[in-house]
Amino acid sequence: MLIRVGSRGSRLALTQAELAASHLRGDGIEIALVPITTAGDRDRTKPFGEIGARGVFVKELEEALLDGRIDVAAHSAKDMTSTETDGLAVGAYLAREDARDALCGAERLRPDMRIGTASIRRRAQLLALEPSLSIEPLRGNVETRLRKRGERGLDAIVLAACGLERLGLTGEIAYRFPPDELLPEAGQGALALQVRAGEESLVVRADDPETRRRVEAERSCVAAIGGGCLAPVAAHHDGRRLSALIADEDGGWIERRTGDDPLDLARELLAAVPATTRSGTDASRS
Repeated sequence: MLIRVGSRGSRLALTQAELAASHLRGDGIEIALVPITTAGDRDRTKPFGEIGARGVFVKELEEALLDGRIDVAAHSAKDMTSTETDGLAVGAYLAREDARDALCGAERLRPDMRIGTASIRRRAQLLALEPSLSIEPLRGNVETRLRKRGERGLDAIVLAACGLERLGLTGEIAYRFPPDELLPEAGQGALALQVRAGEESLVVRADDPETRRRVEAERSCVAAIGGGCLAPVAAHHDGRRLSALIADEDGGWIERRTGDDPLDLARELLAAVPATTRSGTDASRS
């Protein structure tokens, strides 16, 4: 039996796809990796919000699944939309690795630093920690962003720790932000294997129930808030409780709550959004 696993074509994405393949191979099962270019890969200069809604690294993989060109799509779970696409399902979440964000180039934040990131979630929280920071947009794959840090004379950049580790670049990590400083993206650190609905048996052997429990709680909370690429929203389950936040893009305000029920948490956060910014925040999530 041949299972075609679709993946983005970057070195990190293919490394992650091969990790997924290692969990799927078995007696009589062969794996073929199928690189697919996404909208987020084609345009590496515009901010994510100008390319489209959350899912700019996912849509083409989902289309390939629905068209029958691949059997499994391997995603970084943080790249997925917070709601399921009709006709598709996440058949497995691989055991989660480090979900934290990493500071590369400096061991701590200092006033007036120039920091590169394209994530408005990171931007909002970094500015809340140190308002004097200069946050500069930085796109590209991991290796490109590390190179641009030097070329542009940035003091540091922020990347997902798990991606650096999967590429053997752990030495680039100078500091790992604890979640109470920088709350991770929903699903960060986890790999999701998406299949056509009804074909979950293709990947069920790779599913880690604890990772599924945590990531699905995070995605449910973000879906209820209505967050995406255009809104600084984050959610992370540490195994005991779920934490979530919604923020102003420039870190002027951040509302953060911790609880057990994703929907209750989302309602609390939305109710806490300052009235003067609520209409603008709703528009940014449309």
